[in-house]
Amino acid sequence: MQALFDYIISTDNRYNNIINVDGKELVVNTEVTERDFIFVNRIGKVLNIPLHLDTPISIGDQIIVHHNVFRRWIDIRGQEQNSSSFLKENEYFVGKDQIFAYKKNNKWECLPEYCFVKPLYKDDEWALKTDENLLGVLTYSNANLSSLGVSIGDTVGFTPDSEYEFEIEGEKLYRILSNHITINYGKSKKKCYSSC
Repeated sequence: MQALFDYIISTDNRYNNIINVDGKELVVNTEVTERDFIFVNRIGKVLNIPLHLDTPISIGDQIIVHHNVFRRWIDIRGQEQNSSSFLKENEYFVGKDQIFAYKKNNKWECLPEYCFVKPLYKDDEWALKTDENLLGVLTYSNANLSSLGVSIGDTVGFTPDSEYEFEIEGEKLYRILSNHITINYGKSKKKCYSSC
């Protein structure tokens, strides 16, 4: 099966809400509410690409998607429902505007509108928030930012409330629209959540 304008993707788990504690599985979230988006899986595998869309994404690539693709919700009658992207068990339709990045040949590539930034720790030991406000290290980029001289590993500033938190391959990253990157500070020696 192939859709005209949507990708068809699959995932093994809708939610990433199980952690291992002393060799036993612990479910850290069992509710379906407006707060459960934190635990929703955001990575799927492409089963089919759209018939009428020129795309760098291929069958078999992993993609990072919006959390509402896999998420379940409660309707006004109190019934649990699948997202509008649901096709059948573990398969979903995904529009181009719901995809942020794709992994090809073990390397994440962002679509032109998006990039991912690793937040920085504050140097102030008395700070209430541990990561710098509006500052991070560019981790996954795109051709548009590269053409402007912004490279992976550069410390960048971004506009307020433009960061959207993800966990990708064990790292906390912010997905940010490329046009919300406001300044390039160059290479940094500050501490990150993991190696910069």
